Amino acid sequence: MARSSEAPQEDLELVIERVFEAPPALVFKMWSDVEHLVRWHGPEGLALLHCEQDFREGGKWRRCMSSGPGHAHWISGEYREIRPHTRLSFTYINAYDDFETLVVMDFTDLGGRTAMHFRQSPFISKAECDGHGWGWRSGFELLAAYVALFEGVEGAPRGAPRSDGVAEDIVAARRRQQQHREEAERADTAKND
Repeated sequence: MARSSEAPQEDLELVIERVFEAPPALVFKMWSDVEHLVRWHGPEGLALLHCEQDFREGGKWRRCMSSGPGHAHWISGEYREIRPHTRLSFTYINAYDDFETLVVMDFTDLGGRTAMHFRQSPFISKAECDGHGWGWRSGFELLAAYVALFEGVEGAPRGAPRSDGVAEDIVAARRRQQQHREEAERADTAKND
């Protein structure tokens, strides 16, 4: 969807440089394995109510984050490029405006550590870019803490999903999503009465 904007071009691209204290294979696995993804993904304070992905080029992904009853922030996209341990690229669409951005992450091995170069663009406004910047930086803090639990690349998911409501599995996510939907409907009905 094409939109015009008055913001300078540099304000419409988000760039984040980050080093993780883990090898690229482990950092990449945190994106490719949904059982790991649900333990760190999303900004602090938002629950991940729904998380599904078909992790292959052309595969779709879809997630729902919430800050509480009656709030659902759906995001989705398609994987464009997957080069294990070196690059991950996908489209990113917010359901509230259907505007599509492209996320590209390059991972560089720093001898057991990983430099990540993250880019997302184009945004429709500087405010939208800044909001995504806050969300991604917060999520990357959670990712850094999660990969610190591992030694090496192998290992089952560690710890429980995030205590702020991240689903342990897809079934639990669907139950919570339905509960939130019902609570929102009750709140809307009460408002209209």
